[in-house]
Amino acid sequence: MSDFLSQILIHDDPEFVVINKPSGLLSVPGKGDLIDSVLTRLVACDPRILLVHRLDRDTSGLMVFARSKHAQRHISRQFELRQTEKQYQALALGELCGAGKIDVPVRYDPTRPPMHIADETHPKHALTHWQAQPPRQLGDAWVTPVFLQPVTGRSHQLRVHLQYLGHPIAGDLLYADAAGQAVLSRLALHAQRLAFDHPLTEQRICIENRADFW
Repeated sequence: MSDFLSQILIHDDPEFVVINKPSGLLSVPGKGDLIDSVLTRLVACDPRILLVHRLDRDTSGLMVFARSKHAQRHISRQFELRQTEKQYQALALGELCGAGKIDVPVRYDPTRPPMHIADETHPKHALTHWQAQPPRQLGDAWVTPVFLQPVTGRSHQLRVHLQYLGHPIAGDLLYADAAGQAVLSRLALHAQRLAFDHPLTEQRICIENRADFW
């Protein structure tokens, strides 16, 4: 096992692996010479590795990669049918209380790539459930730890939805202002919990890994 895989491995199975993606590393190769990614590094360790889903470059946390075509199809289908369970941790800027849902479509903004925006007229809905924890002070700023459960999986959905609430994520270089960006040296968004059915046994697999910024 390579040093990279041993550092990020959370769960090892003959059919798949679950890893903790570092913030700042692409899930898959990008355009041009952006070759370095989690997928590229994992395939170099194990040529059987196949992509199932993605996280934004600056988001950290749990990702599952298949080790067979069957596992890739089986787990990917669960994502498509929303049969997986996903929970994220974030630090929202400011003081946020209670819990609720954000049911507002999110679409790409071609005038400001790679930005996305909340657009209530867009036909594809986006739904996120949120639950605030007690606010706390981080340096000179107040932030609120928040659990996020996306029902849909639109690009930048969680980041745009918290911005829509008026509480962008700390350290977000796209959706927070300069003061909010300076609160943390990375995007405070982490895929903390992932649950899905095993592609062979159908047993429910539930894995948790907390963020280090909480």
